[in-house]
Amino acid sequence: MLRQSVASCMLRAMEFIDYQHNYWLLAIAFLVALVAGATGLSLTKDLSKKTVLQRKLSVALAGITLGGGIWSMHFVAMLGLQMPILFYYDAAVTLVSALIAILIVTMALLLLHFTKRTHVTIFAAGVLVGVGVLTMHYVGMAGMQLCRPVYTAFGVISSSVLAIGLCILAFGIAYGSRTNRNILIGTICFGVAVTAVHSLAMTSTNFIAEAATQEIGPLISNEVMAIGVILSSFVIFGAFLWVGSTMLVPNEIAPSPAPQEAAIDAAPAALTQKPKAPAAPLWLPCEKDGGKVRVPATDIAFVRADGHYTQVYTSNGRFYCVWPITEATKRLLPEGFIKVHRSYLVNPGKVARFERSKDKGRCSFAVTGLPDVPVSRSHLKDAEDVFA
Repeated sequence: MLRQSVASCMLRAMEFIDYQHNYWLLAIAFLVALVAGATGLSLTKDLSKKTVLQRKLSVALAGITLGGGIWSMHFVAMLGLQMPILFYYDAAVTLVSALIAILIVTMALLLLHFTKRTHVTIFAAGVLVGVGVLTMHYVGMAGMQLCRPVYTAFGVISSSVLAIGLCILAFGIAYGSRTNRNILIGTICFGVAVTAVHSLAMTSTNFIAEAATQEIGPLISNEVMAIGVILSSFVIFGAFLWVGSTMLVPNEIAPSPAPQEAAIDAAPAALTQKPKAPAAPLWLPCEKDGGKVRVPATDIAFVRADGHYTQVYTSNGRFYCVWPITEATKRLLPEGFIKVHRSYLVNPGKVARFERSKDKGRCSFAVTGLPDVPVSRSHLKDAEDVFA
């Protein structure tokens, strides 16, 4: 009881500073959050069609854009905080808040694009981004100097629930189906999440003037902060324009020449060039029953990885091949084979039936005795394009 009385007396003794918000700057902050969300979520579209290096680069750029957008939104809104005293920001803490947002958002994107995407991973990614929004907000607020924020339990709890809930909703929609419509709705949810969390948290926050600073790094004023926020927003809007132009402008397709013009253009080449010899058929060096045999690629139904070697399946049985799956992929893809799994290559001409079950598939063959071949989620679209 005594401690509670002392605490209540101390709180009454505190003189909270009257402050106001510039709602035009809050509206601009909301626009920054929307642009960052649209850019980051669009950068990660169709990554399954890209190489691993391209996927890593896209995820890194999307993480910087989304995390930087959270940071920029927060401090654009903080520029609209109007108090009767002068206050500064600790540059080191401010920079750390930006890095935290970028790292946590990038972790969520890595979870979505480099693991098997399920409802659980999408949920976990939404939770991570929500935690990133909250952490960035409160770490950024900790960098304020000459005034100290005082939080309420209601403000912290309600902003936490709102941040995590809306971010789960945003990523659930944006990654439930990777269409432009879903990305747009997910972007709106992301922008509302970041702005609403900031507004709700600030509404439940009071400020107390302090006589001394406790900075870790150099102090920066609102004017210097404004320059930094303008530069970060400039980068985000530039990335948005670049992504938007690539998504909205269709690829230019050169018009095909008229049949007569094509014949005229082809005539000189046909007269001057020697006819090409037909390509030699591809044979695979295999073994069976201790003897070496050569299996033509046209007879193969599918190839399965087996350690550092491969197993070749034909209508005449199974053969052991000395090629690893990487070598078989390099040789057989130009012959018309498709990769349906990291361990399987399939000859589409031998497939009798293709079936899809949720996020996986299966290829069946007309030849009796050949097992079905699984189609993994990452190669499902390629298989559908071939067998549709």
